[in-house]
Amino acid sequence: MGRILVEKDVEAAVKGGSIYAAGGGGWSDHGRMLGLAAVNAGQPELVSIDELDEQDWVATAAAIGAPASTTPWEMRGVDYIKAVQMLQDALGERVAGLIIGQNGKSSTLNAWLPSAILGTKVVDAVGDIRAHPTGDMGSIGMAGSPEQMIQTAVGGNRAENRYIELVVRGATAKISPILRTASDMSGGFIASCRNPLRASYVRQNAALGGISMALALGEAIIQAEKSGGHAVIDAICKTTGGHILAEGVITRKAVVYTPEAFDVGTVTIGSGDSAKVLHVMNEYMAVDSAEGTRLATFPSVITTLSPEGEALSVGQLQEGMKIFVLHVPKEIIPLSASVRDASVYPPVEKAMGIEIARYALD
Repeated sequence: MGRILVEKDVEAAVKGGSIYAAGGGGWSDHGRMLGLAAVNAGQPELVSIDELDEQDWVATAAAIGAPASTTPWEMRGVDYIKAVQMLQDALGERVAGLIIGQNGKSSTLNAWLPSAILGTKVVDAVGDIRAHPTGDMGSIGMAGSPEQMIQTAVGGNRAENRYIELVVRGATAKISPILRTASDMSGGFIASCRNPLRASYVRQNAALGGISMALALGEAIIQAEKSGGHAVIDAICKTTGGHILAEGVITRKAVVYTPEAFDVGTVTIGSGDSAKVLHVMNEYMAVDSAEGTRLATFPSVITTLSPEGEALSVGQLQEGMKIFVLHVPKEIIPLSASVRDASVYPPVEKAMGIEIARYALD
């Protein structure tokens, strides 16, 4: 049976999602807005993929952001709903359920409002348990597919006449960049609904249980908060099965914005032989020891925590801060087809200048 999502689930989704955000941005306040709007407007329902018919259409609800954008983004709850409606119109059939491309501070809640208003189920599956820099990494195996897909984007800053509605058709790899461009033009953040696929395909290719994992983690964090930061960090480790890979003071932060709207660079913790280097492309993609030994690599979860146990995004980090690095090895989390797809890695390796695929696909 499905689970009706209620008000107390909103904070759990935001807090659990923030850990799986893996240093990615997203906005907790945006997540709360989406969740509270949904639970007040209707009864969003979380279902397992097995509760849908094999032939039901399932699409991905996503928010696409160009983090370097200094222009004022504006995304309203109605934009997420309109994106689904436009996809249904283009498809000519009803979308039964929505998955999300990745967990995050707001992305864990991307499908709740359409569920409350349109009745599309929130499917307990994700394109990737954790957040990642490129859409291909959450596309559940569609990145290299020649199959024609439909993608929609809705939103933008109304006061500056930047509001955009867009429907595109084509191979995923060819049309995904169009949505990223639209996001930038709209003000830096846009709602999208994309890649309608049969439920049978989603069952085979998505990371199943990804939403309930975020909810369970958030519940454990909320439970531990009254006992302080140590208790929160312990609860995060216990619930995820992860461990603290490193702790210390940030001695160097060298992260820059690229013209492709990515944050790329490194964050160094500690100094000398015990230093650890976090490699960033929007999110934490790898951790190396001082002598260059690889300690953790995407799609494992890598997250920075404050001493209070709060997940810190790359943008929040500053030199001199004390942080903890959580590592949840990929061996113990559900992995989607897209993170096992060799074709998603070359653009990321090129941007970062380090090896990822050799470790990720090992």
